[in-house]
Formats: sequence, structure tokens, C-alpha cells
Amino acid sequence: MPLTKLQFRPGINRETTSYSNEGGWFDMDKVRFRFGYPEKIGGWTKLSTANFLGTCRALHPWVALDRSQFTGVGTHLKYYVSEGGAFNDITPLRSTTSAGDVTFSANANTLNADITAVDTSITLTSATGFPSTGRIKINDEIITYSSLNTNILQGCIRGVNDTTAASHTSGDAVGCTTIVVSNTAHGAEVNAFVTFSGASDLYSSGGNISAEVLNQEYQIVGIVDDNSYLIEAREENNLPIITTTSGYTPTLVFSNANDTGNGGSSGVGAYQINTGLDNAFFGNGWGVSFWGRGTWGSGSSVGGVEENLRLWTHDNFGEDLIINVRDSSIYYWDRSASSSSFERAVNITDFIGSNKAPTVAKKVLVSDVDRHVIAFGCDSEDDPGVQDPLLIRFSDQENILEWQSLITNTAGDLRIGSGSEIVTAVETRQQILVFTDVSLHAMQYLGPPYTFGINAISENITISGALAVTAVEDSIYWMGSNEFYVYAGAVQRIPCSVRDYVFSDFNEQQRSKVFASTNTSFSEVTWFYPSANSDENNKYVTYNYDQKIWYYGTLSRTAWLDRGVLSDPMAASPDHYMYVHEVGADDGSTTPVSAITSYIESSQMDLGEGDNFAFLQRMIPDITFRTSTGDTPSVTMTLQARNFPGANYSSSNNSTVSKTASVPIEQFTDQVYVRLRGRSFSFKIESDEVGVKWRLGSPRVDVRPDGRR
Repeated sequence: MPLTKLQFRPGINRETTSYSNEGGWFDMDKVRFRFGYPEKIGGWTKLSTANFLGTCRALHPWVALDRSQFTGVGTHLKYYVSEGGAFNDITPLRSTTSAGDVTFSANANTLNADITAVDTSITLTSATGFPSTGRIKINDEIITYSSLNTNILQGCIRGVNDTTAASHTSGDAVGCTTIVVSNTAHGAEVNAFVTFSGASDLYSSGGNISAEVLNQEYQIVGIVDDNSYLIEAREENNLPIITTTSGYTPTLVFSNANDTGNGGSSGVGAYQINTGLDNAFFGNGWGVSFWGRGTWGSGSSVGGVEENLRLWTHDNFGEDLIINVRDSSIYYWDRSASSSSFERAVNITDFIGSNKAPTVAKKVLVSDVDRHVIAFGCDSEDDPGVQDPLLIRFSDQENILEWQSLITNTAGDLRIGSGSEIVTAVETRQQILVFTDVSLHAMQYLGPPYTFGINAISENITISGALAVTAVEDSIYWMGSNEFYVYAGAVQRIPCSVRDYVFSDFNEQQRSKVFASTNTSFSEVTWFYPSANSDENNKYVTYNYDQKIWYYGTLSRTAWLDRGVLSDPMAASPDHYMYVHEVGADDGSTTPVSAITSYIESSQMDLGEGDNFAFLQRMIPDITFRTSTGDTPSVTMTLQARNFPGANYSSSNNSTVSKTASVPIEQFTDQVYVRLRGRSFSFKIESDEVGVKWRLGSPRVDVRPDGRR
């Protein structure tokens, strides 16, 4: 009997059952289709050994006039300009105090209860200063108190981690790592960053908290009230090394009885803008937002709506950079002013000559054609500080500082009439597309006297979030609510063969993390998204716009850059590293590199109408290992037989013939022999070895009718 060629339709179909999808592929991970045939995706390697603080959700590449290559990196904690693999902190400052406005306090305190490290419940009693009763949860430990002295809370609760003793007894004097910083109306929140200078030692002799310990950058670990907050003293060192997952453990500094000073009369605090959220929150009341984002016991300020992630938008004004914190200020980074060192970005309202500039916006971009800076969802020039979520303003042409509408310039504004807020905007070659929560609009340059005009394109669309849209080849692709869309002159829903698979395992509360990306080398638009049991992006779904097919997999990426300025795609990971993709065949997040596990599995195939049994006896593989780096690259091919669509592959129904056969396939394997019997068969290829790249062709199988029904 002639051999049967195994040929499958490209793409994955999960909208039907495996049995009804005969001739197609049904499941996969880390596999793409090229020219209709499946192959393992490319590997990734770290951009450098440097990492960044926070979760990155914004990347922007550009080239300066001297050909220096930069990448803007926005996280929920910081904003960096990356050059040569290094991350240079340009996070804007919110305020800088005068000398002497900042003082410090670090005293040994006396515990008023027994504390043992292994206790799961600890009761402390002392003077007032915080809510009369309450519970403090530290990891898995819960501390219950009836009343509590301020110093104990500030110092000794953290002091139970003192490595010099496993437990403390009532009356013990405990050296604490926590420093109380006093600064009237500081305006800081937990996790915000502040850099101290000008402080002196907290002791005259014999203490531990020196000026060098104090005069460095710290991340705030707790808020006491509007006039004081907490930091954790450490030896002088580089904060990014300490606060990321690089494996470095800082050496904490414990105060002692001699650390009774206040840091002198010259202490200065330079406060960076407060950090944002790494997760979206819905609802209202106590416990909705992050613990400690206000003062003790303040609860949440959200009222039944989403509290947004920290998202950045950014664009180039020449070789300089304009950046915006969503629903906050617009900042400017002057590349020429930072040629020798990376200075911090500055609020555009703080520049001399700034006139009527927006103080708040949802997004900012620079129109490439006409060089206007455009702010979306901003405040008006007549009502500064009051955000209008549907207002669009644009500066005078080639002038980032002039925003007042005058007959002598081209500054002005527009307002969208539908929806409740502008979600995002995307620039194409012809126009700027503006998304609200329910509509899509086209914004075009008209020239004087109106400068820009805007018209509605669609009034019945949805979009998952500000990051869920991307442009490629003058088409716009985005993920909506249970739908995918494309705009190429008209809005269309994209038929999706994995729609139910994606949206039935989707964390709706974290939808604003969905990140749309392109990989033009393979004609792919990919959305990274969080599955139902994850708060972070851990899966992806890909639309191949050339072949018009869908596929998916698992991969944790929070932001992505296609090749262009960079020779290969680059992506940010939740592990705080940047990765270069489509390089090699392996997972470069580990040392040494580890294998990328990939597989693809077909739906079931019948003989005839599936009413006869058949024997599968032989298989001739068709696979290439080109670009593999392993000495003997191989994959595992698995053939499985069933008697009925719902039957278990492993069940032999008392037959002496196996229902599954897995065989290794190497580069020069000519044929393999198996012995399977059933009414239908499925086919799977998988690899989990280092250095393996594979591409499948059209293998043949020797299938012979049994004659029985």
C-alpha cells in the first residue's frame, strides 16, 4: 500500500473539537508557521548583565545625531535611557528640599512584649500613636496589637529580622535598620525614591549610622504620616543592584544607642516622582490599592473603578525625548545637555518660556509630518490642572513650549465627542488614529488655520488597553473585548480560530497589561497577555497577517520592540532583564542557557470515514535541523491512535497493539517502525534539548487497513 503523506493546514484551530478539525493543528507552544510549515521559534539572550527596577511596559528606540543608539525604558518605578546595555536613570524629580528640611532619627528601642521569630501571632502593647487596635501582616506572620508605640512600629517590628538573635524578650534593647525621616509635607508614597545629601553622622562617637550611610538614594519602605516616612539603612552601594533580582543582598546597618543625632542642619532630599502601580485594581474601600500608598489606615481612594497601572508614552523631538506618565505630567529630556552624563528629564512647565503647556495628559506623541507635539486626554489652557479625558491639544509647530492658541501660531485643540476617555493614539503614514473606550477617530494635518481635523471612523469598537494596539505596513491591529480588529481604511473584525481559547483563559482585571507587538521578519502581530490564574503576561497569541493564520504559546514578556533601529527584536521580561530575540535556539535567561521546550500536535485523522480500523506500521520523517548548534540535534515524534473521538490514547481495549508510539528523530534518521492500531491517528513533534532548531515538512506514514469495523 502506498505511503500516506501527512499534510496539515497551517495555523491552530481551537474553535472546534480536535476530531472535527481533521487535517489541522490543534495545540502548540513556541512554534510558528513559515510558508505553511511549523518550526520552532528563535531563542533569546540577555541584552546585558544589567537589569532595571520595576516592570517595563514601554520601549522606544531612536538614533541621535552622532549615531548613538538609545532606547527609552519606562517601568512602574523608573524611567531609563539605555545605551550599550546600561540603564541610565533619568526619572524626573518631583521636588528638592532646602538644606535642613530633612532630619533623621534612628534609636534603639525597647520591646514591650516577647517576640520569637517562629511565632505566627504576636501581641504588642505600648503607648498610642497608631490605631488603637489592628493587625500587621508580614509575609506569613500576623502581628496583632491593642495599642502600639510609634518607635516600636517604625523600628523594632522590622528589627525582629536582626540576625544577631533568633528571638527577643520583653525589655530588650533592639538595634533597628529602620530610619525615621522627618520632612514637613513630604508628599511621598511607599516605594518612591529619594536621594539625600548634606546629612552628617547620627553620632559623635561609637554609632553606626554615618553620613555615608545616609547620603545616597533610598526607596521609601513606609509612611508614618504627612511629615515623616521610613527608609532602611544600608551600607553605601548602588541602589539598582540592591533592589532588583540580581542576587545581591545589601548589607543592612543597625543603629545602636549612640545613634541619637538628627543628621545635622544641612540635610537635603531630592524626591523623584512617586512610583506607580504594577497591578490594576478594581473596587473601593480598605485593601483595594497597595498597602501603604497613603498614610496608615487611609484605605483606598478608588471608587468602584480601575486604578491604573503606571504607563509611560514617549516620542522623539529630534534627538531629544518627550515622555509622559499616563494621567500625569509631560517631561523633556535634552540629549545635548546629557552628552557627558544622563541628566534627569524635566517637566515642560518648568522651562523658561513655557506657555500654557499641559500639566496632565494620557499620552503624548510628536507628529512626524508637521512636528507638532500632541497631548491626548489633557487639561485645557483655560482650566489648567483639570483633566479633560477627551481633549486633544497640540503645540505650536516645532515648539515644545508654546501651547497657547494664537492667530500667530499653529497651536490649538480638538475635542472628541464620543466615549468617556481617550485610551491611546497611534501614528500611521497618513494620519493619527485616536481610540476612545468605544470609538475610533482619524486625526489628520490640514494646515493653517485649523492645523488638525478629526473625524469618526467607527462608533462600535472596544480595546483592551493603551498597549493593546500596534501599527504595521500602514495597518492597525488591536485586541478588543473578546475580539481582534484591524484597520486598513476600514475597521474589520479579524476571524480568529483561537478566540475562545484565548479569552476563556484571560485575566480581565489585568487587561491593561496586554501588549501588542510586531515581528515583521515573520509577518507576525503578537499580543502578550495574562492568563486567568496570572497577574502578569505569561501567554501570547499571534496573528500571521501574511498567511492569515493564528497560533499561540507561553512566554512572559511585558514589552517588545521589533527590529529596526535594533538589528533584532528586543523584549522586557518580568525578571527585570532585557532580552534580544530570534538569536540562537535557547533560553538565555539562565546560566548556562537552557532548552526551549516547543511542540505542535495535530488533530485526529481518519481512514476513510473512520468506520474501519487500520494499522500504522512505519513512518518516514521529514524534518530539518538547519541552524541547530547541538552536536546531535533531535526531536521526539509521537503517533497516537484512538478508536473513538473521546477515547483515551493510552487505552488499548485489551488489544496487544499499543495506542501510542514516541520515537526520537535525529538529523539522519531515514525511517522508524511503530505498531499502532485504531480508527484515527494524531501526530506530535516536540523538543526539549539545548541547541535544537527544527522545521517540519511532510512526513509519510505506512497505514494499512485492518478490515474490521
